[in-house]
Amino acid sequence: MSDTIKAAIWMIGAILSFSSMAIAGRAVSFELDTFEIMMYRSFVGVLIVVVVSALAGTQGQITRRSMGTHLVRNLAHFTGQNLWFYSLTLIPLAQVFALEFTSPLWVLVLSPLVLGERLTPMRLLAAVMGFIGILIVARPGVGTFNIGLVTAALSAIGFAFSIMLTKRLTRTETTTCILFYLTTMQAVFGILCAGWDFDIALPSAQSVPWLILIGCAGLLAHFCLTTALSIAPASVVVPIDFVRLPVIAVIGALFYNEPMDIFVLIGAIIIFSGNYLNILNETRAPKTADTRAESRDR
Repeated sequence: MSDTIKAAIWMIGAILSFSSMAIAGRAVSFELDTFEIMMYRSFVGVLIVVVVSALAGTQGQITRRSMGTHLVRNLAHFTGQNLWFYSLTLIPLAQVFALEFTSPLWVLVLSPLVLGERLTPMRLLAAVMGFIGILIVARPGVGTFNIGLVTAALSAIGFAFSIMLTKRLTRTETTTCILFYLTTMQAVFGILCAGWDFDIALPSAQSVPWLILIGCAGLLAHFCLTTALSIAPASVVVPIDFVRLPVIAVIGALFYNEPMDIFVLIGAIIIFSGNYLNILNETRAPKTADTRAESRDR
């Protein structure tokens, strides 16, 4: 099995986890603000990481040699994730995901500079096709302007930097190390931001299961994403995540009566086509000096 196919399988897990997190995030948004959601989510994540790493005997993999990168990476992700949760309360799920998916454009443009990856014509074509599909689904216009569109678009920038810095960390750090700092640092960020007014809301009994789901799904999503990024280049992994858009559009229509029309189907077909062409090309392409060097780095 090629590295690209393995990465695609891990990304299926990420897609399902992110979609679950969106549903749970909307369910608790009427009771807790985004900082409180992130704080409780991180508490669940810290518990899971500590227990699993103890059982697996991987605590020794947690090092302090990349603290600066961990800090910047988690600041970027914390900002993007808060904006993402806020957007869920303002606009349809499909629009949130559509605007979030502009992050691959930032990754593709910046990864040659940040990560030293090659921007091949097929990878660029896949990203362009995905972005065209997203525009067809979202169809942003002046008449439908909402502040949620702005916050969702800004969240994509935070996610793009998080993805690139995660890829950089996978060159020297293990998944256990990355997830440990993801949960602990963002728990601290959550406490500081949620408690700045000394008024942190406690979740009700109805919200606790949703918060547990957010914590588990968020951690699993990052585990799958981090694993995929450790296997294949970021410019290959990220376009696969476009599949999340038609999935969440169906969820929005079934559970929230959000409109779904022919444009969603057309956009989804274009997105799937771009991903298929990219995966097919990466699977068949012979290993170059760059990919062999990247394999040695891993």
